[in-house]
Amino acid sequence: MNQPKDEGLAGNEKIEQAITALQQDATQEQLAHTLTVIRRRMKEQGRLVAAVEPDISSGQMQPRVVRTADGSAWWYAFTSFEEQAAGPEQVQSAFLVDIGRLLDTALTAPQISGVILNPWRRTIQLDKTLIHIIKGE
Repeated sequence: MNQPKDEGLAGNEKIEQAITALQQDATQEQLAHTLTVIRRRMKEQGRLVAAVEPDISSGQMQPRVVRTADGSAWWYAFTSFEEQAAGPEQVQSAFLVDIGRLLDTALTAPQISGVILNPWRRTIQLDKTLIHIIKGE
């Protein structure tokens, strides 16, 4: 059965391919290429599937946080519904968000280190330095 495909997700397979290539050949050149691919998708109004959870204090949804081994807090998002479903943990709530908007918001959130794309496989951790590079700042 085919899952519904949001037009904003169409083209994100280019991000997945670039991340896979980076995982196989972790060079500065491949990292630069991967960041460029993410920037292009952002400029094309590409979207991500962002994991969210309710904020009890405000009653609104907020990006879901995952902590890495060093204790840093990260938001996470997926390039496709297939990537979202690939992990051991079922993400209960998610919404589609513009890549640029998610990255902009991450830059203004002091409590998080950045955004992890596809935390289960084809993973890249975009810390705030890499986000600034993607944004062209």
